[in-house]
Amino acid sequence: MTATGSATGPAVSGPAARGPAVTGPGGSTPAVRPAHRDGNVLRWLGAYTASTLGDSVYHLALSWAAVRGGTPAEAGLVMAVSAVPRALLMLGGGVVADRFGPRRVVLVSDTVRCLVVLGVAALLLLTSPGLVALAALALVFGAVDALFLPAVGALPPRIAPREQLARVQGMRGLAYRAGLVLGAPLGGLAVALGGAAAAFGAAGLLFAFSLPLLLTLRITPLPGDTSSGDGTALRDLADGLRYIRRHRVLGPLMIVVALTDLGFVGPLNVGLALLADARGWGAAGIGWILAGFGTGAAAASLLLTVRGRIPRAGAVMGWTITLGAGSIAALAYVPLLPVAVTVSLSVGLLAGLSGALCGALTQTECDPAYLGRVTAVSSFFSLGVAPLSFPFTGAAVGLWGLGPVFVASAAICVTGGVYGLCVGPLRRAELPGAPRTPRTATQGA
Repeated sequence: MTATGSATGPAVSGPAARGPAVTGPGGSTPAVRPAHRDGNVLRWLGAYTASTLGDSVYHLALSWAAVRGGTPAEAGLVMAVSAVPRALLMLGGGVVADRFGPRRVVLVSDTVRCLVVLGVAALLLLTSPGLVALAALALVFGAVDALFLPAVGALPPRIAPREQLARVQGMRGLAYRAGLVLGAPLGGLAVALGGAAAAFGAAGLLFAFSLPLLLTLRITPLPGDTSSGDGTALRDLADGLRYIRRHRVLGPLMIVVALTDLGFVGPLNVGLALLADARGWGAAGIGWILAGFGTGAAAASLLLTVRGRIPRAGAVMGWTITLGAGSIAALAYVPLLPVAVTVSLSVGLLAGLSGALCGALTQTECDPAYLGRVTAVSSFFSLGVAPLSFPFTGAAVGLWGLGPVFVASAAICVTGGVYGLCVGPLRRAELPGAPRTPRTATQGA
């Protein structure tokens, strides 16, 4: 099966559903405006970038305020609190996005984050709120993330043609990397100038900047779109899970996502710190390795942005997951920091490309009425289940050492990649491409 329709519902239509097509030379070939030249997509990208920057600045401000207000253990607890509502409410957030529309949910989410963070900034200027208030803020953010993440994943098909969704995924990846790279120094500058209050204020202003951009987006209803559910939220959730289970591409794709994230996040989070400590590379070594990974992931996003489409997307996704797993295993046996940075760059390149293809296939395969719930399931595995491996990774390294743990984690990733290659409909899945100009008699000769 290709990415031109769904297994359990009507095929998602192409550019014809979005209004008259622009004709090319001779009036015979529909021309789709590239996403990087589409003002509607660029407004969405600006809003997403601002929100990502605000999120990075917020986390730095929260960690700084928590460290200043309590012990390291208490600060760590405050930082971890937001994961609880995010994991518990993520699947429900997908139902909300499908019922009320993703743009509305994203607007409400960023508005709540803006108001709450600015309120905390004002509170910090007047008094010292203590760790309880900071924990409450983290809980609110976790709940908002549970709504925001599925809605963000469901929004691109409503602002860009299907032929451009892979390019949009690449642009989104670049914006995300920019938010991570620029958010930390921006938050650090705000803390240096005015403490945690200034950093929270900067985060709130960044969230506020996204709101007018989101309000000006042109949203195109898609076939199968629905603004309200036919039953209870629980029934809608069960319906979404059945849809995934019966879909020939999305069902296996969610298994691939779960396995690769489970094997990937432990070594690349807890494992890197333990590896740098064991090799004597220190905090600077961790920074260099993460920089290599980020550079590789950004390069993968740039590749997808420029090309707009990767042929044989399902097969490429499976192979990049499998090859990336080999690079993860190799990290544990690298004795020199420059070599480790090179290996991490390859991990970022392969993981970044496979992740972007996962997102693009999800958006093009899914019936629009279910896209919020499908995105929620994918995010639940990535941000809810996979982080639970952190303490097990640390304990396993203490028992068996870095090498066996990295290899075991890589084996889980390989299982996901090989499974994707073994499932025919997923392996053959394709991203939609721009229509080709019909060959003339002269060309055919």
